[in-house]
Amino acid sequence: MRLTQASRTYCDDSFPTAQFLLLALVRVAEPIALTSIFPYAWPLVKSFHIGDRSDASFYTGVLISAFALSEALTGFFWGSLSDRIGRKPVLLTGCVGTMLSLLIVGFSTNFWVALLGRVVGGVLNGNIGVIQTMVGELVKRPEHEPKAYSVMPFVWSIGTIIGPAVGGTFANPSKHFPSVFSKHGIFAHFPYLLPNLICAAFLLFSILSGYFLLQETHPDLQPRASLFVYNEETDHTPLITAAGASADPDVDLRTESYGTFNEVNLHEEEHWYVNADGTSTPASPNEKSCSRAFTWQVSMLVLALGIFTYHSMAYDHLLPIFLQDQRISEISSLNGFNPFHIPGGLGLTTEVVGLIMSVNGLIALFVQGIIFPILTDWLGVWSIFVLVTILHPIAHAIVPYLVLLPETLVYPGIYTCLTIRNILHILAYPVILILLKQASPAPSVLGKINGLAASMAAACRTISPPIAGILYGIGTNIGFTGLAWWGSAFVAILGSLQLWFVPREKNGNATTVRSLAPCLAKAQPERDQKEVVRVEVVDLERA
Repeated sequence: MRLTQASRTYCDDSFPTAQFLLLALVRVAEPIALTSIFPYAWPLVKSFHIGDRSDASFYTGVLISAFALSEALTGFFWGSLSDRIGRKPVLLTGCVGTMLSLLIVGFSTNFWVALLGRVVGGVLNGNIGVIQTMVGELVKRPEHEPKAYSVMPFVWSIGTIIGPAVGGTFANPSKHFPSVFSKHGIFAHFPYLLPNLICAAFLLFSILSGYFLLQETHPDLQPRASLFVYNEETDHTPLITAAGASADPDVDLRTESYGTFNEVNLHEEEHWYVNADGTSTPASPNEKSCSRAFTWQVSMLVLALGIFTYHSMAYDHLLPIFLQDQRISEISSLNGFNPFHIPGGLGLTTEVVGLIMSVNGLIALFVQGIIFPILTDWLGVWSIFVLVTILHPIAHAIVPYLVLLPETLVYPGIYTCLTIRNILHILAYPVILILLKQASPAPSVLGKINGLAASMAAACRTISPPIAGILYGIGTNIGFTGLAWWGSAFVAILGSLQLWFVPREKNGNATTVRSLAPCLAKAQPERDQKEVVRVEVVDLERA
């Protein structure tokens, strides 16, 4: 049987708002769970009486990074598994693992049990790469990418508001709320159980919602997978007569204008074997999409993500320690300024630190919702990537000098530093993900690429807190806690240098053309644009 030509009926390519809300619900529970430990991690480690004051920052880093270490070892496995069995079961498994981790940490009575809880959570969690893949598969139109790739960082920011607030407020409740929680009850014996129970309840609700309502996004596991999605070509594109001469094949306007109308995709001829159930596999294992998943461009972007994750995690780890560390009064003024004499922190309480970190989440929401779309429309994805990478060292280098401010200016100084950091951080993460998606040779390997990216990020999150903690401990002993901040700034500088090795090239056959002048656009007759595909059905047994 041979089918020579067919017109394809468009699938629903509107923005999948309902599914993104469900995915966001699943996603938001994780940052709540993971960041709730930040305000009380240092007091928790000190309560275990392991090492002295200078050692506490190191062991705190080990505790926080244990999750990331085990996640790094299994991230690629979960990404590859999601390519085989689907995204949804892997996603829900990760949520279950995180919930189990919370319960173990909450009931821990020594450092090693708490460490085990963090390891268990990381081993079972591959959600970062899986969620990135699901976002890419949910989006059907290029102009929806700005909105789509900003949703998950936006949700993460919401989680970073709720998580520290929960951790800072409900840690050691028998001490902070003696009229409600008995000094001889379960929460006195397990002082950090309550915030973990609250976060576990969030996760349980998200697991149930995801199980019953979230749809599978893997293209080959859809209820009605269509063979037409693999071989298509655009029939008509309204161009002016001389548009071919004005097209610029060396510039990808999509990455400059962040999803405008100006891109025309020129699809290559592809050949696919289609199974009886409608699923498809490439005709040859030597196809570019399979044989070259990890191109140089993909590898360099993954490395850039790793460097960014390292110094970003160092910031998140150092900030609550620095805010709670003992304030040395002799350096609380600008008199006799010595840039290498910063022996302490700001001396704030755990509750205040939780509040500051929640406000930090609000700042991140503002940056994500207001500043991010404005700057990306103005500068474009690649320019944003370069700009924030170059400026990131500044965000780290200025923090330790908050101790030089008078008390009346401490809080304005903290929020100024957090605003600068959030602008750079919030802009960097989604643009790297978009560049990774664009660099992917084919959708069939997107899970593997995102799995590798998640493993790289997790590996960097693993080594970052202990190294930052060691530097902070050394800095405490030599009277310069800014040493740890300068260390993370140095890594951010390495990220700036790495930009020279990130190739700027577009993947696949795509070119851009200049828009019609308004007067010419009105003169063009309206056309009923349809996509036409050629489908040839061949009986392989007779071929």
